Amino acid sequence: MRSAPKINLKTWALTIDGEVENPKKLSWNDFLRLSIVESVSDFHCVEGWSVLDCRWKGVRFRDIVGLVKPLKKAKYVLFECADGYATSFALEELLGDDMLLAYELNGRELEVGLGSPVRLVVPSKYAYKSAMWVTGIRFTMEKMLGYWEKRGYSDTADVWKNDRFLR
Repeated sequence: MRSAPKINLKTWALTIDGEVENPKKLSWNDFLRLSIVESVSDFHCVEGWSVLDCRWKGVRFRDIVGLVKPLKKAKYVLFECADGYATSFALEELLGDDMLLAYELNGRELEVGLGSPVRLVVPSKYAYKSAMWVTGIRFTMEKMLGYWEKRGYSDTADVWKNDRFLR
């Protein structure tokens, strides 16, 4: 199990860079000034358990896209975390209504063990793709494998296809 990093909200920043027109470095207060939404979705672990009807509050990823304006050559997104963890997606996978950078779960601020201050929420994927303690978002031209994907877990992590491990 990953150890939760100690994060000070006064110094935490979300760096968004790579193949974008407008790179950003958002402080906690900057992040909270973005358009905030709520989304209800299920949360699925690769180990076979699920939590239904999670009510997340945060910023839609597509609003981040609108803020930084990825270049046409940006096809992928790498998420980097305060503990060194990373995972990535094709940009097009992250544009749905329920793809969030969340800071609340069920009306309460995220606990450190659940990814505080900000975690990615991608309901159609297994939870290892929903990165915790996010500090960086990099738009890239090429796919970069994340922590678990380098260790044999499926990169697509599709819950509905039971796509857990490389075959």
